[in-house]
Amino acid sequence: MSKRPRPGRSTPALQPRRSLLAALAGAPLAGIGVGAWAQPSRMPIYPQWRQTAEQVAAAGVPLEELAPNAPDSYTVQRGDTLWGISSIYLKRPWRWPELWGMNLEQIRNPHLIFPGQVLVLEKVGDRARLAVGQGIPGTVRLSPRVRSESLDNGAIAAIPLHLIGPFLNEAVVFEANELDKAPRVVATQEGRVMVSRGETAYVRGDLGGARDFRLFRELKPLVDPETREVIGYEGRYVGTAEFVAAEGMTLPPAGSKAGAVVVPATFKVTSTRLEAGVGDRLSPVPQQELVAYVPHAPAKPVEGRIVSIYGEGVNAGQNQVVALNRGARDGLERGHVLALWRAGADAVDTTTAGQRTPMRLPDERHGLLFVFRTFQRVSYALILSVQDPVRAGDRFTQP
Repeated sequence: MSKRPRPGRSTPALQPRRSLLAALAGAPLAGIGVGAWAQPSRMPIYPQWRQTAEQVAAAGVPLEELAPNAPDSYTVQRGDTLWGISSIYLKRPWRWPELWGMNLEQIRNPHLIFPGQVLVLEKVGDRARLAVGQGIPGTVRLSPRVRSESLDNGAIAAIPLHLIGPFLNEAVVFEANELDKAPRVVATQEGRVMVSRGETAYVRGDLGGARDFRLFRELKPLVDPETREVIGYEGRYVGTAEFVAAEGMTLPPAGSKAGAVVVPATFKVTSTRLEAGVGDRLSPVPQQELVAYVPHAPAKPVEGRIVSIYGEGVNAGQNQVVALNRGARDGLERGHVLALWRAGADAVDTTTAGQRTPMRLPDERHGLLFVFRTFQRVSYALILSVQDPVRAGDRFTQP
């Protein structure tokens, strides 16, 4: 359980107000690159975010949009995220531009967050705004409603990007079974059945000039629960390998009647999720890409189904990854927050004498998804929160 600070009568000391958006950047949520963390200062501020902020800033946020227990002030802590801070102040934390718009004149960069900054909630009439101050070092002065515990212990957890990170290279959907023609492992060090990190694998095929590769096993067809058509092929991630020596030919000893012999390329296995073996296929590690992982709702209505649970699971819970049957062509993008729905149970109406009327109870919303990777027809999403186990075929919509 979260620990709340003991009540006091004083309020946090404030220096002159500073940028609210300076208080909301550099958080782990702000942005990461595929395979590496990106520099938050290089992340973009999208026009639609600024437009929403300007609209809200004109009058502030209606009090009914505030979370029921929105504190009078909050001291930003190391590890905080936009999602977590928004969840403290707003009922719908994915609508973070409303938090931004509470004090638009102070905006500089929405991707910076500094431990020690103090957010102060100001209420005038039926509207609310945020002001930003700087806590004075060495002082700990809390008002009766200050909430200073780590956001990871809050009712809505901060988006755990340390869980998403590995999937940026691992969770890959191929449009077709294109790995059939990809370079493949043809032999292993000392004829072993499997090889691990630091060991050698021998490869044949067109490397295309790349030096760093991901290893995949057989591709799994992803079948749309609605149409029953294959919408992509998910690779079973094995690990990574780096190029050591190129493929060549060796001539037989003088006088031999045998022809030239192929010498496969040499690779060193650099990391493994599974042990690598003969037949595994290679795909180049993609170029690093800066990504702005800022939660926001889809601009248009969207509805779809969960295709599968990533890995070997039959069902999934919080912080696990699922594949969705909607992708970039359907308008999904990284950062979208989606609502999870639990199918209504079958029931029977027995309240009328002599009649038994079959019923289907309404679907119930019971969780949130966060889209972190998209392909043309498939996306991957992290389960942010959920009440019941999630299964293939479950429905999702805009929040």
